Amino acid sequence: MVPRWVWAFDDARGDEVAEPVSPVFTTQFDAEAWLGEHWRTLSREGVRTARLLHDGEPASPAVPVPPVED
Repeated sequence: MVPRWVWAFDDARGDEVAEPVSPVFTTQFDAEAWLGEHWRTLSREGVRTARLLHDGEPASPAVPVPPVED
């Protein structure tokens, strides 16, 4: 079985958001690199926390996504 890493996103109230949807990654490194490249877009879409899941289980502490000032 190939490991699956995916991000779950929460809004400012702490509720999980249905969109945006995270891609599925085969390595934690790729998942973290993707978040580093896309956090501004996620922030503009209302995401305030990103949680990395490994095969559905929490893999690390939640990552805050700060608001973006345009």
